[in-house]
Order: sequence, then structure tokens, then C-alpha cells
Amino acid sequence: MKVAIVDFRISKEEIKSLEGLNIKVLKCPYYSGVYEAICGHPDIQINILSKSDIMVHPKINENFIKELSKLGYNVHLSSKDIGFNYPENIILNALNTERFFLHNLTYTDKNLLNYIEDKKLLNVSQGYTKCSTAIISKEAFLTNDIKIKESLESLGADVLLLPPGDIELHPLNYGFIGGTCGLIDKNTLAFFGSLDKYIYGDKVKSFLKKHNITPFYLKESALTDRGSLFIIESKYL
Repeated sequence: MKVAIVDFRISKEEIKSLEGLNIKVLKCPYYSGVYEAICGHPDIQINILSKSDIMVHPKINENFIKELSKLGYNVHLSSKDIGFNYPENIILNALNTERFFLHNLTYTDKNLLNYIEDKKLLNVSQGYTKCSTAIISKEAFLTNDIKIKESLESLGADVLLLPPGDIELHPLNYGFIGGTCGLIDKNTLAFFGSLDKYIYGDKVKSFLKKHNITPFYLKESALTDRGSLFIIESKYL
């Protein structure tokens, strides 16, 4: 069964939408060690290493670790705690794919680097790398960061660069495109909100159509950065 790891502040409507797709919801817990806007963001607190391994920070809620273990995952700890401010809060916020690992490698947690040392490493100045980037397929991405776009294009990827803004992330001015969505299968990208209410929504919809991806709106509202939607699978459910 598929499991969606989401910010604990997800709305009831969004939960109902996911459960309607037969996806179990696992809430990423509150963490007081970072500022309010990102205190429940999965892409801040975890990094999915493989189909059987996940890395979390040492101070994450113990019950969350137990839930991951029940789902059949090996849970690994980062070498350091996640700090309150940048760059101490980005140690796990990397774009980690089957082909490559993209992050500001100066600040990547050393335990995380040890687990991905066999992949191609791409270094960028943007620390909130996963927040800034949405995975569309192995070869296609959305991002708000020009350096990330250039780095991904160096691998032959197709990348749509989106200007900042028009994405909710209270109490900050705006969030990032990567935090608004996640692939729930190879042809469906689920969004926290609707592209119809996003100023660059038509550009995104055209790009998704180009790559045979259908957007699915968990809620008819403005796009909201909830720290990404991670889908994992469990054979125990």
C-alpha cells in the first residue's frame, strides 16, 4: 500500500483526497527546533534513501520512527540535529533521485553523504534544494532556482523555471514549488492546492502535459508549500 508522508498541518480535505486514492496518510511530526513555517515539513526532517531506507534527524518524534519501522523501513539518523536557522536547517533538504544527488554539498549531513556516495553528486548554492524543486519524472523537473535548472540541464533534463511567489507558506511571504506537490504514481502529480489558482499554472499544466503527467488537486485552493509530498510503499499494509 502507498503511504503519503505529509506535514502534520495538512487539511482534512487534503487527507480525504489522499485516502480516496487508497493512500494512507502519515503525518510528519511537529519539530520545535526550526521556525514555524517549516516545523512540520517532511523535506526538512527526512530524506528518502531508497525503497527500504529513510534518514531522519535524531530529535524527530520517536513515534514517527516507530511508524516507519512498522511500514518495513530501516530508519537511519543524521549525524547532527537540524538547527533553527539556515544553513543548519538544510542538512537533509536535498534532491535525492535514482540517478543523482543535488544539494549545497557544503552543508549536507555527512551521514547522508555516506549513503549516496555511489550517485552522481551535483553541488548548487541553493540550500533548500528539495523545497525548490519538484520531480516530474526521471528526466523532467520544476524549479524556482536558476542554478538548479542549469545543473539539471547539464544532465540532459527538461526543466521548467518558475519565478518566485504566489505560493502560500504562512507566516512567510511565499513558498517554493517543490514543497507544493509530489508524484503519487508515474503519471500523476498531486498538489496541495490547484494550478488553476496559481499565476503560472498554465505554464505548469503545459509542461506536465508535455511529459504525460496529470495534475491532481488535493484541495481547490491556492498552492501551499507543505514541505513536499513523499510517497513510500509498504508491503505490511
